[in-house]
Amino acid sequence: MTQKIKPDWAGVGLLSRFVNLLINTQPIYTLMKHQARQVLIKTAEKNGIPWRKNYEELEASGVKQTLAKVLNPQVAYPEYYKVPFHAYDEGNMSWQAAFEVKSATYSMALRVWPKEKLTGEAAQERLRSSFHQVLKTYGPSDVQDILDIGCSVGISTLATHRYYQQKQSHVVRTVGLDLSPYMLAVAKHLDSNREISAWLHTQAEATGLPEESFDLITLQFVTHELPNSATQAIFQEAWRLLRPSGCLALIDNNPKSPVIQNLPPVLFTLMKSTEPWSDEYYMLDLEGTLQSVGFEVLATVSTDPRHRAIVGKKIIKSAN
Repeated sequence: MTQKIKPDWAGVGLLSRFVNLLINTQPIYTLMKHQARQVLIKTAEKNGIPWRKNYEELEASGVKQTLAKVLNPQVAYPEYYKVPFHAYDEGNMSWQAAFEVKSATYSMALRVWPKEKLTGEAAQERLRSSFHQVLKTYGPSDVQDILDIGCSVGISTLATHRYYQQKQSHVVRTVGLDLSPYMLAVAKHLDSNREISAWLHTQAEATGLPEESFDLITLQFVTHELPNSATQAIFQEAWRLLRPSGCLALIDNNPKSPVIQNLPPVLFTLMKSTEPWSDEYYMLDLEGTLQSVGFEVLATVSTDPRHRAIVGKKIIKSAN
């Protein structure tokens, strides 16, 4: 039997259009948004992740007073970033989103292996280490400088930095980049040992960073949150920022995953209600997009029941 390349509930098919109609009906969307949050919160607290306690601790930490230290007043927010997503009307531009994202990230990791008795920490470690194994096989062997695009509160940034730092004899310089100053303020707070060289508030499509300044750039669970035009622009900027033979590595939802394709209607409807660019993501040929901007695709690897990793290497074409 031929494997489907995307879920039936994504794209331009009848089922997808029907789900989108429901989402665009305001009273139904409001209910969906509430239910999507409840699914994550219940998954977290049922498995020992103290969602409300984590929120309260961050709120009382004084992190709000550090916003000015990460805020770049010159940032122009693209229109796609201003729409509601992840069940927040302000998207990532709020303290609520920033204070809840760590718990939500752990909860999502638990949902990858629902039948296994994992703690939130163990599920998160398994999720990240599966990506690191792909990097070990297909990524650059010598890594001095890393850029984590869409770093959020820095969970992916710290995990990748620590993975490479324990492998290398030299100091690894790692930079986390995000459009939300709220997320970056929390990231800076969670980076209590100051392991990360910089937390940058800037647009990934036009970072302003020097060309050929990184060996590895990662996009971890980011591309499904982007329209296709932004994905291509970020790939182009990553190509500019990478040194020759440097790698861009991403991990995200796998459109070919049987788990993703066979989500119950309630779950895929809730997912689409909180991910406004999901139709574009599931229809996009990521490997082809990487190749179109100058990357050689080294591998596409299924890392777990829900996700895939893709690694592209920067190729400098001969003038001949």
